[in-house]
Amino acid sequence: MRLILLGPPGAGKGTQAKILVEAYGIPQLSTGDILRSAIAAKTPLGLEAKAIVDRGDLVSDAIVNGIVSERLDAEDCKPGFILDGFPRTIAQAEALDLMLVEKGVKLDAVIEIKADADVLVERVINRAKESGGARADDNEEVLRKRLNVYQEQTAPLVAYYTDEGLLRAVDGMEPVEQVTAAIKAAIEG
Repeated sequence: MRLILLGPPGAGKGTQAKILVEAYGIPQLSTGDILRSAIAAKTPLGLEAKAIVDRGDLVSDAIVNGIVSERLDAEDCKPGFILDGFPRTIAQAEALDLMLVEKGVKLDAVIEIKADADVLVERVINRAKESGGARADDNEEVLRKRLNVYQEQTAPLVAYYTDEGLLRAVDGMEPVEQVTAAIKAAIEG
């Protein structure tokens, strides 16, 4: 099972990815985690990424793509994987398509977890109140900025993967168990 999870910040991608990891026995590949692992392992791309991060710059698509490609070659990814946070742009999606062709594998589905932006903001505000504002990103201004970036950069992937016949949308506003059931139905149906 080879999946991509798409959805705005706070839609529940991380929660669903953990459930799917358990259900299908495949790893969740978060680009942030992959990047940190490559840096820690001191791989050539990891060292290059570290120098960029240490300067405070954003890691280029070429490096992110290379690190993702290396991770997809790992033994635990042979039966499948769940990509979370990658691709973020059409350019990254096109690079992923080429990567997968070179590796002789195909995506099974791209799951879009749809969520209403105003409800997501309300969730974050409530979470901040309940937790005493423990998380730095638990405020409306930061979340709205992240939602805008998602709309500009990542939302175009919905059309891209619809055109490829891979997109399956689920309602992320439902309770966790119902979202999980909808995702399983979308990928197994």
